[in-house]
Amino acid sequence: MFGTESSLSMFLNTLTPKFYVALTGTSSLISGLILIFEWWYFRKYGTSFIEQVSVSHLRPLLGGVDSSSPSNANTSNGEADSNRQSVSECKVWRNPLNLFRGAEYNRYTWVTGREPLTYYDMNLSAQDHQTFFTCDSDHLRPADAIMQKAWRERNPQARISAAHEALELEDCATAYILLAEEEATTIMEAERLFKQALKAGESCYRRSQQLQHHGTQYEAQHRRDTNVLVYIKRRLAMCSRKLGRTREAVKMMRDLMKEFPLLSMFNIHENLLESLLELQNYADVQAVLAKYDDISLPKSATICYTAALLKARAVSDKFSPEAASRRGLSTAEMNAVEAIHRAVEFNPHVPKYLLEMKSLILPPEHILKRGDSEAIAYAFFHLQHWKRVEGALNLLHCTWEGTFRMIPYPLEKGHLFYPYPICTETADRELLPMFHEVSVYPKKELPFFILFTAGLCSFTAMLALLTHQFPELMGVFAKAFLSTLFAPLNFIMEKVESILPSSLWHQLTRI
Repeated sequence: MFGTESSLSMFLNTLTPKFYVALTGTSSLISGLILIFEWWYFRKYGTSFIEQVSVSHLRPLLGGVDSSSPSNANTSNGEADSNRQSVSECKVWRNPLNLFRGAEYNRYTWVTGREPLTYYDMNLSAQDHQTFFTCDSDHLRPADAIMQKAWRERNPQARISAAHEALELEDCATAYILLAEEEATTIMEAERLFKQALKAGESCYRRSQQLQHHGTQYEAQHRRDTNVLVYIKRRLAMCSRKLGRTREAVKMMRDLMKEFPLLSMFNIHENLLESLLELQNYADVQAVLAKYDDISLPKSATICYTAALLKARAVSDKFSPEAASRRGLSTAEMNAVEAIHRAVEFNPHVPKYLLEMKSLILPPEHILKRGDSEAIAYAFFHLQHWKRVEGALNLLHCTWEGTFRMIPYPLEKGHLFYPYPICTETADRELLPMFHEVSVYPKKELPFFILFTAGLCSFTAMLALLTHQFPELMGVFAKAFLSTLFAPLNFIMEKVESILPSSLWHQLTRI
């Protein structure tokens, strides 16, 4: 035993400061490389590589739950149901208030040099155009046959050239739509083209309406012509709204909703709500909400936050957090706070944009309900309406974070809505441009292993630097540290030697 101690002491005395520098430097380098890899993996996949490997591979080897057991099968079924729910909630929707490519998105690109739309977003728009503006009988009309190819074309200039080619053959409503959306550089020019599209679209609609019962082919044509006419009238109403003729836009939207009440997939009521808020016609806003804020209808940020704004409007001008903490909340204030909590639970990303804690960008052409893309689209158009109501943003600022105390585990259980879908971050990253930092809910904390490797890398790097600068002093510290580390072991060995007989201890050491 004493020979072992003496050999260990001799080994420590023979170590030079260069050895400690090399040891700590190598440790710092290895932990730094692990830190870089862990950070990259976390930024890309949202999880720690070490934790994932531990859970996926090491846990089964160390005695994980048998995957064939009935309880685990039930869990798997529950997870499958949850995944199906997430897939249904992560459906991407057409943005009801999407901007014009030529007159708005392209102007942004000309000024900033940045592309506001992603390829994924534009590809979804191309699929929408093919669904709504084409049918199987397009080959019977030459202009429609050209436009069917144009909607599939990726190059914008090729699409525009095809639209002009179709107009040379006849007045084609979809050709005017494409030019209004992509070639027109101002809203007034887009409105002029949409008015020409309206004349051509109404003519086609009347013809197909008379023939719709003559067969499936004519029925498909009528359905396509109906979609084209609704789209044109809606965009004309949006042009009027953008050009300041808000009352005219409201009338056009109301007429459109009466004429085609079944086409709720276009969500025209969201355009109507925004225009009514601009007119400060809050009674009509409440009437629209009473019709569409129904438990059987799909919700949206526009519905939930507009309802919260109306409730907040009744109390926000006199609301004071100090007074409310002294006397408690009144019934009206409680209703406003509950409406805000309901809206925040549906889409928790919106408040930071309304409170200008996060910068806005141009909204995408498609949005993910309850996601960051929907929050951007809502705040882009509705921030001005919240600012117009005195005290509304102050009430939102004081109360919105209280929502998270009611739903501490939002991915597992909701309060008024389904649990928050886990797929929103991935979908929003596809919809939103690279220069925008996607809002993530619930906010992911850095995994333990990233923090551990960061601390280990920093500590070993500091030791290497100190050993290089003060080799003799650090050598003394290293020997003292190792002596202290082995002191309990030496103490135990001494106690064992004093208790056991010397002959027995001699036999054990020989073994």
